[in-house]
Formats: sequence, C-alpha cells, structure tokens
Amino acid sequence: MTIRVLLADDQALLRATFRILIDSCDDMDVVAEATDGGEAVALARVHRPDLVLMDIRMPGTDGLAATAAICADPELSGTRVLILTTFEIDAYVAQALRAGASGFLGKDVTADALLDGIRTVAVGDSLLSPLATRVLISRFLAAPAQGLRMAGAENFSALTAREREVMAWVAEGHSNEEIAEKLFVSPLTVRTHVHRAMTKLGARDRAQLVVIAYQSGFVQASPPAGR
Repeated sequence: MTIRVLLADDQALLRATFRILIDSCDDMDVVAEATDGGEAVALARVHRPDLVLMDIRMPGTDGLAATAAICADPELSGTRVLILTTFEIDAYVAQALRAGASGFLGKDVTADALLDGIRTVAVGDSLLSPLATRVLISRFLAAPAQGLRMAGAENFSALTAREREVMAWVAEGHSNEEIAEKLFVSPLTVRTHVHRAMTKLGARDRAQLVVIAYQSGFVQASPPAGR
C-alpha cells in the first residue's frame, strides 16, 4: 500500500527536499504541494491524502487553522496530519494536537526519522515522544480548551479497568512496547486496549486520546520540574 502524502510548507526548497526524499521510497508518494494552509485544505479535499505534512507557521492561513479544518471534515476522516515545526514544544503544537494532529516533528529531523514518522502516523499511531509529551502536558494541555468537546463521565465508565490503566500509561507518553513490559502482556494486546479506549471515547487517534485524558481530568498532570 502506497502512503499518499500532501506537503504543506511555504518554503519551496524545503518542499522540494521532502518531495525528493519521500518519492524515493517505494511505499510513499507525494500527491500535491501547498504553500499555505488554505491551499492545503483545498488540496486535501481534492486528493484525499493519507497524510498531510504540515508546517505550522505559514503566511495567510496558517497550519493550525488548516489542521483544524482538515481534522473536522468528515470526508477527510482517513487523512492524518503530521506537524512540522522549528519549535517542537510550544503552545502552537499543543493547539494543533487539540485540533486533531497526530504528532509532530522538528524541521531538523533526520531523513530516516521523517520517513519513519510518516509511516507511524499513516497507520493510525501518534508521533509523540515521551519527553515532549510530558512538557506539552505540563505547560499547555492540562488546562481545558474553550469550545473543545471532552468525553463525559459516562464514556469513561465504559472503559474496562485494563483500558483505564493502559490509557494512563499512554497519557504519560509511553509506547506500546514499554506499556507491555510494565503489564507483562504483548504489545499487540496493549494496542488492542488503546484502540478500544479510542473508540469508546471518540478519539481520532492516540494523540487525541492523550489530550482527552488530561483535559477531562481523567489523568492529572504533574507540576513541571523546578516548580
């Protein structure tokens, strides 16, 4: 299966570099390029890509607004957004995750890490490193966002005890493999619990599950180190 990618960045040289890299892979193909957020949304609706590689800071309609529009469009439910940013841990990244982005990468990412990240997000997993997740949570994600629909108590009551336990580990930024070691089960079993929790809580993907966990109060954020 070929992963169809839409590039959204106002820097032509960066887009060209990413296109060459992505098109060199047998399992990926760049279907279109956008120079701003508005064009990214329009092209996403035309091409229905599997993944949008989205820069946050673009002139005109920025990547944040474009991410929100793409993730809110029912016809683009199969399209994932992977954020590219110069500043990996800031309020804009947190807002992008709230809007439905599946993860983020710094623009100084290596070629292998970029390609691995695209593959990870394209299959429905999130791309959130444990360190970045914890910092984002402590600084930005723990406070409820105005207008963001959170899962209610009745949704959480539908979770099994194991699903709750797994969700708590996910919220701390642990991978399926790390959680599997802690619970003495297989990574596949953990993945199943994660997907069931996502379904019951209406989470688009793993990244949104993390946001819901903290902003609903299901999991409490620890104070940042040094405070």
